[in-house]
Amino acid sequence: MTTVDPRAVGLMTSSPRPPRRPRRTLGATLRAYVVLAKLRIIELLLVTTVPTMILAAGGLPDLWLVLATLVGGTLAAASANTLNCYVDRDIDRLMNRTSRRPTATGEVSPREALVLGVTLGVVSVTLMAVTVNLLSAALTLAAILFYVFVYTLGLKRRTPQNIVWGGAAGSMPVLIGWAAVTDSLSWAPWVLFAVIFFWTPPHYWPLSQRFKEDYARAGVPMLPVVAGDRVVARQTLLYSWVMVAVSLLLWPVAQTGWLYPVAAGVLGAVFLVEAHRLWQRAKAGLHGAALKPMRLFHFSITYLTLLFAAVAVDPLLFG
Repeated sequence: MTTVDPRAVGLMTSSPRPPRRPRRTLGATLRAYVVLAKLRIIELLLVTTVPTMILAAGGLPDLWLVLATLVGGTLAAASANTLNCYVDRDIDRLMNRTSRRPTATGEVSPREALVLGVTLGVVSVTLMAVTVNLLSAALTLAAILFYVFVYTLGLKRRTPQNIVWGGAAGSMPVLIGWAAVTDSLSWAPWVLFAVIFFWTPPHYWPLSQRFKEDYARAGVPMLPVVAGDRVVARQTLLYSWVMVAVSLLLWPVAQTGWLYPVAAGVLGAVFLVEAHRLWQRAKAGLHGAALKPMRLFHFSITYLTLLFAAVAVDPLLFG
């Protein structure tokens, strides 16, 4: 009769202990938290907030109000990004682009990320309520909840239209900035909201084309994963046309001077040229690096930055 070593049974029946993480210094911990917050993305979001506040004020708004709004907005975006990393830590490990995030590597534990994300969210909403106004605080809370529960948990892993509707969260800073100055909402901030909303797909789909193998490996149904390059390029072009048309609506709605419509027209024309070139390359059957999707991705950042610079400068000249 064969005997079994009791120690072997114990090894087979007991779950292995997770490796103990090395002791971190305060600096390493802070750096890991900054990576979780994705501050480079936050920079782009805040680029839209200050110009919107200047447009709402018809000139320079109160400096302390701008500072409070920016701090609250930064904390809110950091909260949403951290909670996104907490939820997506499983698929982040599978993608080269995200595999070095602290929640994917284990440098930051899930519990730490969850506590940090919730804490940042509570602080941001409270700060907005106390130093700005209740409407801005409510919009800030809505932005965090939408990004985490609607986009990250509800849409991202279920539909190729995830980034379309998820773009609503990235559009919220203009509503928050306008509400911070006026304690109300009007048509102008909703036009700017729509600009960012329709900008998001032609901004993000080219990036998704570049990293579609990553998304496929993680099982995330981004449009480039489930559709061919021609379909993606055609959808990108369609959203680009709508974005440019909507951007021109701000001229009559906000009664801007001549600078904004000229800037919107020129920038929009360049954007459409790049989108058409992507469509032409896709129609020609080019794939991978030859498709050059990152050209449009990089210009989309320049486009939004310069467009909102025009939003800010126009009322300073003609307000």
